[in-house]
Amino acid sequence: MRISRSTAKILSAMCCLSFVLLVQLAHAQTQKSANRYEEKKRQTNDIAVSIIVSGITCTCARFAEDIRNVVNDLRPDGLRVLPVLGVGGLQNLNDVLFLKNVDMGVVDEDNLAMLKKRDPQLYAGIEQNVQYITKLYNSEFHIVARNEINSYDDLRGKKVNFNLKDSQTEVSAEVIFDLLKIEVQRTNFDNDEAIKRLRSGEISAMIILSGAPQAALVKLKKEDGVHFLALDERSLPNHDTRPIFAKYLPVELTHEQYPALIPEGTSVSTVGNRALLVTYAWPEDSVRYNKVAKFVREFFGKIDRFHDGARHPKWQEVILSADIPGWTRFKPAADWIADHRVVAMKPAFERFVQDRKPVSDSDREALFLEFEKFLRSQGTKQPAR
Repeated sequence: MRISRSTAKILSAMCCLSFVLLVQLAHAQTQKSANRYEEKKRQTNDIAVSIIVSGITCTCARFAEDIRNVVNDLRPDGLRVLPVLGVGGLQNLNDVLFLKNVDMGVVDEDNLAMLKKRDPQLYAGIEQNVQYITKLYNSEFHIVARNEINSYDDLRGKKVNFNLKDSQTEVSAEVIFDLLKIEVQRTNFDNDEAIKRLRSGEISAMIILSGAPQAALVKLKKEDGVHFLALDERSLPNHDTRPIFAKYLPVELTHEQYPALIPEGTSVSTVGNRALLVTYAWPEDSVRYNKVAKFVREFFGKIDRFHDGARHPKWQEVILSADIPGWTRFKPAADWIADHRVVAMKPAFERFVQDRKPVSDSDREALFLEFEKFLRSQGTKQPAR
């Protein structure tokens, strides 16, 4: 059967049109897929905020994990918390200042002043550039020594591990040993490597500044031939410890925290520092500012869920309204606390009264007055009544 020339032209045109339509359809599908990809990428980034912490065994890492588990909401308009492993201390503060995509970090209270002292010109405006969201927990100064070491003085000239360079442990250890005027051979191994060398006798002691119980130290046993050294007036009779206690908090390590190393019914005196959750001072109403502000509302609004016994025990030390001298509060955090003063103070007050067992409203009122005195002694503003 022969096809006329006109029919052939029609069929050819139809084939061309079909081809064009197929190409257009394929292009439309590709464009739709690309649009969905870009939309998913935008949503993923829009809801993500990061918190830089120290090593995986640090209490701050566990806190960041707890925050992630409570706050995360992966819906398109939700919030996703990304814990990031850093070094800690001064390096974490530097990362909040300078590292892209770091929204928040866990640092210690004295880091601000220390960085400014190191380089007054570079860090001239650090009080305005980094602001705190809340005080988290107290970091205890742990020093674990071999059994032949009985005091800090016995470490003179010995190898002592100060943890990683620019970690909070190294910074605080340097301050404390300088104040005591005790010269040691400083090493900078990570915790696991330090424990191995402590057990073998290659180093005489190791230091960790972290919330107790510290996961790496829980591995140690009495059979390892090590123990905690006390830091107080009694253990250092030939030293003036007042400058140390002017900078740090007096705290105790307990048997409940380290049952293998501290006998039941006893404790070890040491010092501590306040760990803070901080953020960069983003311009108000900028994208990064609004993301961190949203995080603050979600985190603070769910604070009761961190006190239900399922989370790290040091959540009991968190007082959202605690003021930190020398630091500026991130405005959305300050605004939330002003609007929710009773909620912010309730967990702290309930912990304060739980062992006192008030039996009447008048008892609770008297305890509240005592609680206010306690807050003043801690540098914490009183709740509105």
